Amino acid sequence: MSHIQTISETIDIPIELEDLLGRLIVFTLEHDYSLAAWRLPESATTHIILTIKPDYYQLTDTFEEIGSGFIFHPFDSQQSGIFIKSDIQFVFEQGKLKTDEPSSAKAMEWLVKNIVEPSDLHTKAKFPASKKLNKTTDFIELVRHAINQIEHGYAEKIVPSRVKAVELSPAFDVQDAFLRLENSYPNALVSFVYTPKHGAWLGASPEILVSVQKNIFRTVALAGTQAHTTGMNLKQVAWTQKEIEEQALVSRYIINCFKKIRLREFEEHGPKTVVAGNLMHLKTDFAVDMKATNFLQLGSVMLRLLHPTSAVCGTPLETSRKFLLEHEGYSREFYSGFLGPVNMHESSHLFVNLRCLQLFADQAWLYAGAGVTADSIPEKEWEETEMKMNTLLQVIR
Repeated sequence: MSHIQTISETIDIPIELEDLLGRLIVFTLEHDYSLAAWRLPESATTHIILTIKPDYYQLTDTFEEIGSGFIFHPFDSQQSGIFIKSDIQFVFEQGKLKTDEPSSAKAMEWLVKNIVEPSDLHTKAKFPASKKLNKTTDFIELVRHAINQIEHGYAEKIVPSRVKAVELSPAFDVQDAFLRLENSYPNALVSFVYTPKHGAWLGASPEILVSVQKNIFRTVALAGTQAHTTGMNLKQVAWTQKEIEEQALVSRYIINCFKKIRLREFEEHGPKTVVAGNLMHLKTDFAVDMKATNFLQLGSVMLRLLHPTSAVCGTPLETSRKFLLEHEGYSREFYSGFLGPVNMHESSHLFVNLRCLQLFADQAWLYAGAGVTADSIPEKEWEETEMKMNTLLQVIR
């Protein structure tokens, strides 16, 4: 019997993810800690880390040098993000705490000191009261305005977004919602992030922004959206010219970033149809051998060039960003920013923060956007944002 199991049985604290996640979130809210919980795509491993004092993270920083933890950065590239250090780290495999992790003994001892009442394990998290949601722009009118800008040659693509507040049931439990997302979206980064300053965010994002593992850098171009139903043959899915061109714009944007740093040795595969929950997208994969190209900090360099990507902002970048800041009518905050673990188990995986919501005491704010080109139909773009919001809406309800 391991030391961790002995501690668990002595004080009657279970070591299952299902039992501990909720209590750790409650503790975090009550004691002003910051917490990140996540599960990477196609993985059975869930991580939870906590810190009492998160650091700031800016795009000018080099994430390869900041230690292990979780980055949470807003859409606005000029603002600071948050780096949640892995001061306390729990690792769960198939829902059970891994006892052979070097961090497990320290985490369990912390648990004994801070969470000693077994009854507390069933306490539900109480999030802050909702702020006032200021919406000043009709989305369909915003899309029409974007199309007009594109038709006049000011941009090739603009990605307007919207936010919608929905009431939460008194029975809502963030722990259960996180576990349902894990089960429903195996090909997404499932995450829950909380800081006292920025509140609680839950999401399931399918889009890698920057991935570094075993000296291989990876990123993807993901665009185009269709509804997916079980049993569909992906080889027979038809994409419109508008969707194909939208995806090609994102791919060209990535290639142009490579050109800016004179990087010519990269692999490109796609586009191909991929499934992300109840949606399908067109995806192109890019990979670079950082050792062969002698570019060991390519992750941070490309992160600065890529964020915000044309998939969440538009093309050209500055023109579309200026349009969104002037006309979108609300602050995106962390929606369409980026998030993910860095320097954990010798790898880093940062994702675009899509399919996300912000949690309050009685409400959730859902976010979604749509890529607008000259061929866009405003009503269909609104329907696309509804489809994307339903990814999380069906889980929290």
